Amino acid sequence: MQGAASISLLLMSLCTQPGWSQQTQSSPTAPAAPQAVVNDTTGTPGLPQAPQPKPTEPLFMRPTSVDYTKPKSHIWNPIAPYTPINVPTFSMGNTTLGSLLKDGKIYLSLADAVTLTLENNYDIGISRINLDIADTDLLRAKAGSSLRGVSTGLLTNTIGGTTTTITTGGGPGATSAGVGGGGTGVGGIVVSTNGGGPVPENLDPVLTGQLEYEASTQPQLNTLFSGGLSVLTTDTATYNFNYSQGFLTGTQLTVGFNNTRVTTDNPFSNFSPSLTTSFRATATQHLLQGFGWGVNGRFIVQAKNDRRITDSAFRQQVLYTINQVENIYWALVSAYEDEQAKERQLAQSSQLTSDNRKQLEIGTLAPLDVVNSDSAVASDKQALVASKTNLEYQQLLMKQAIVRNLNDPALSLAPVIPTDRVALDRLPEEDLQVEDLVKVAYANNPQIEQAVLNMKNNEITIKAFKNGLLPIVDAYAFYGGSALGGAQNPNAINFNTNAPYAPGTFPSVGYGDVFQNTFNNNAPDKGVGVNMTIPIRNRTAQADQARSQMEYRQSQMRLQQLYTLIRIQVTNQQYALTNDRAQVQAAQAARDFAAQSLDAEEKKYRLGASTTANVLQQARNLATAENNSISATAAYARDRAQLFQLLANTLDRYAINIESVAQATGGGAGMQNPVIPGLTAPKAPEAPKPIDVAPPQQ
Repeated sequence: MQGAASISLLLMSLCTQPGWSQQTQSSPTAPAAPQAVVNDTTGTPGLPQAPQPKPTEPLFMRPTSVDYTKPKSHIWNPIAPYTPINVPTFSMGNTTLGSLLKDGKIYLSLADAVTLTLENNYDIGISRINLDIADTDLLRAKAGSSLRGVSTGLLTNTIGGTTTTITTGGGPGATSAGVGGGGTGVGGIVVSTNGGGPVPENLDPVLTGQLEYEASTQPQLNTLFSGGLSVLTTDTATYNFNYSQGFLTGTQLTVGFNNTRVTTDNPFSNFSPSLTTSFRATATQHLLQGFGWGVNGRFIVQAKNDRRITDSAFRQQVLYTINQVENIYWALVSAYEDEQAKERQLAQSSQLTSDNRKQLEIGTLAPLDVVNSDSAVASDKQALVASKTNLEYQQLLMKQAIVRNLNDPALSLAPVIPTDRVALDRLPEEDLQVEDLVKVAYANNPQIEQAVLNMKNNEITIKAFKNGLLPIVDAYAFYGGSALGGAQNPNAINFNTNAPYAPGTFPSVGYGDVFQNTFNNNAPDKGVGVNMTIPIRNRTAQADQARSQMEYRQSQMRLQQLYTLIRIQVTNQQYALTNDRAQVQAAQAARDFAAQSLDAEEKKYRLGASTTANVLQQARNLATAENNSISATAAYARDRAQLFQLLANTLDRYAINIESVAQATGGGAGMQNPVIPGLTAPKAPEAPKPIDVAPPQQ
């Protein structure tokens, strides 16, 4: 025993335990641009310092009827922890449209579309449940169990957010991502070291019990030791209980209490029934591997980081879905204005055809001009049909984004009329320096926040595997006792004299006395010891420890890659917005010129100084200019929303409370409408002017 203790002390002196510290979340100010300094737990220089992002607030943003971070209590209901938790079903009802529905039409503003999306959109609803799933992982971590993880990827199931029939404008850059590979592990998958290392202690107390009754009849091969009985009958009742619990310090406590009651007809048994009790309390402490709350409580810290990551991913999902809905809305606006333009174009060409036929009847116009105008009417009708089809499709996309159930006929048949148009007021972001915009993106972007939190989890894993390199040296101590009692066996005989014992030879001892003698140090059982397990080459632990640092290096590189990507995206988006504004202004000028040219050509035509072909050509030029203006305006609106998403300040700009979004359940939750700047009311469409052709001169 002394030699084992000496070896244990020697190993402890040679192997130092890595330090652990509780990781707390703070709300720092906007970070500066990365600078090349040492910022790394292993002391490797050369990597830029990671700007601290603003954390998504508040943590645990969704108060629900059930707190999934806390277990059911035994108080008031002893069986509560063993009953299931019923998760409420999601609502399939739609938020009441109320004043939006008038005369069978849905008059929808962009603020209304965003509000309905935050309440009813399935992508946000699915991501909202992830908040509760992360809480269940925290509950598992408090019990010392491993984490199941939370899916925090973006849900992109809202149709129409990125693909429209309208020509897109400028956009951000991109990066490459490695997929697939042949170096897979068991089962064709690649397993990360995340969550590896020494297994934490089971922090939940466990009570086990054994209640057993056995009636045994056994034939005897030799009757010498059975008092001449050829068959022995024994009834055994067993009542054993065991309690075990682990602690964050790396301590394991086990207490066992055993009881046996035996009734037998064996004459060589002094007691029948006999009562035997014993107990032993054993405390085991990890001295090297598995020592300390840092190893055994690391899953709790990691689960809190994962909860932060889930909050950030929820905010990212909200930003992404709002951007999707804005894209759908502006595509709807474009389709609506395009349909109106096509109707004006058809009305104009139809009016021209009607006038041409009148002139043909009085003999002042050639038949070829009528054929030309009829061809233009046919083309305009086809264009109007295509535009109406596109408008109906965009209306359907808008509905599926803002409601949960399209089976309501009143809703599915009602056309959606957009009531907002984008204003061309110059944004403050367009005048800021790129570095200032990049700083805002670094501070607010949820992807950076998630990457930094993932690196913290990797640091926890690195420390765990450092601890896993150490040998297993466990010191233990135990204390116990036992007692015996019962009633004298009436069939008991003296083995030496082969005569029955006289009554009272063995005084009766009741269970109460037996129980007391078990714990009064009457028959103690105590001791101390050390268990050691020393892997000679320790190759598995070395491989896992090296791999954990390699994965940490990869996470550092991904973070730096993310900084570069966001910088490029913000720069490109600012350029795109500037180009879009110029494109809109140019398209509007071209449309005004085409309108004036058509008006001039119509005046010349009324005076007999032009032809039908020239008027139709100017009408086509105006239609093309209107299409270009509509497309350019839609591209500007989409790129403006995309810039807000990259800067991750959409919620602040629109006065949207993330906590309210997390609590929304749909079906009439009634969120407060956001305040969206940079919008204007639509202009009233101009009615087509009839072409008054002058009578022919005699």
